[in-house]
Amino acid sequence: MAKSKSNYICQECGAVTSKWTGKCESCNAWNSIVEEVVESGPPKGVSSGRGRALPFSDLKSKSSEVKPRSKTGIAEFDRVTGGGLVKGMALLIGGDPGIGKSTILLQSVCALAKNGMKCAYVSGEESEDQIRMRASRLGLDDAPVQLASTGNVRDIIASMETDDFDLIVIDSIQTMYVDNIESAPGTVTQVRTSAQELIRIGKKRGICVLIVGHVTKEGQLAGPRVLEHMVDTVLYFEGERGHPFRILRAVKNRFGPTDEIGVFEMAEAGLVEVPNPSEIFLAQRQEDVPGSAVLAAMEGTRPVLVEVQALVANTSFSTPRRAIVGWDMGRLSMILAVLEARCGLSFSDSDVYLNIAGGLRVQEPGADVAVAAALISALTGYVIPSHTVFFGEVGLAGEIRPTMQMELRLKEATKLGFKEAICPANPNKKKEYPQGASPIKHINDLMSRLQMEPKGTVAF
Repeated sequence: MAKSKSNYICQECGAVTSKWTGKCESCNAWNSIVEEVVESGPPKGVSSGRGRALPFSDLKSKSSEVKPRSKTGIAEFDRVTGGGLVKGMALLIGGDPGIGKSTILLQSVCALAKNGMKCAYVSGEESEDQIRMRASRLGLDDAPVQLASTGNVRDIIASMETDDFDLIVIDSIQTMYVDNIESAPGTVTQVRTSAQELIRIGKKRGICVLIVGHVTKEGQLAGPRVLEHMVDTVLYFEGERGHPFRILRAVKNRFGPTDEIGVFEMAEAGLVEVPNPSEIFLAQRQEDVPGSAVLAAMEGTRPVLVEVQALVANTSFSTPRRAIVGWDMGRLSMILAVLEARCGLSFSDSDVYLNIAGGLRVQEPGADVAVAAALISALTGYVIPSHTVFFGEVGLAGEIRPTMQMELRLKEATKLGFKEAICPANPNKKKEYPQGASPIKHINDLMSRLQMEPKGTVAF
């Protein structure tokens, strides 16, 4: 019989200690260590003897017929998942409270149910009547979706084994519990064990398991990091709560490209997909204001045009402020240092504010040139022509490095009426520049294009 013992587990990072401490030594989180009772030795019903040999097969062996992907009909959701849901996949979606995680999954599962799939929605946070009220508000109350309100994983697994479900939604994994584990729902042990059991039965019976996960105040999925490794696909909902647009981003996908995004708008009828986000992000752009530059970014396989806004103001503090929304703070510090060292500009006595308009968070280094252009414009008061877009990576020596998918960026810019793209020089001299491209090799070339004389020296 397995013996029980107590471990002290950090609820933020999953680190295990032999005694309670106020601060976790692994992640430096305070008051995050909780005592949990675990069993040592083999689980119940499992002998400690030798296992049986596995029947291996080679890569050429044909398994059972693979069914095509199940499309929800929500184009943006299908795009992020790589073209639809795969039989037996485990998908984890996280995001801030109230951002739309349950809404997008309810819309998706209702669409699939109307197309003939047998779907179930299990909630540990809402009652069945509350789910019906939300479905009625979204106009989805006629979808043949099976509802249940429970957090007992044993009961859910029994239903998955007896009923012939094609898809099941678990909302949320932090409310699920395995009744033979002596710890509260939401703890590291419960989250890990519940997810493992649900994913196991889903793979065994070919059921798509869609899991909702809470996030911490830092924006990371709550619970052990191993949870993201266990599932096939991880999606994050991004966006400001006071902003109507929501960005659904794939950070892991075993069945499709990563860093793919889908853009939605929160409306009375739920989340409405935005087929052309570039037009939405640029709709409120002021064309005659210094500090505004248009970035031709790549999000996965999709080109997106967004406005980069910069503001440089005299500081009243001993240490100037650096505030940024939608971009990386460390990369902003690097661009400011390059502009000061290579171009002779001075930001040391000014507050610098940078914003990616529209609520999109840009993560690619190809935004460097657009950020630099916006900062130069904000500092000098020069208004960038409204028909110009920017993209390219800036190195520490001031060189402009090439970025991927140059043709797709230019095609998107041309479609929206832009006539010029200030971009990196093509490293392949035999290949001609696309129409509308204005290549630059150094950050001083950018200043020259913005009608400024460089004050620094070029250093390679």
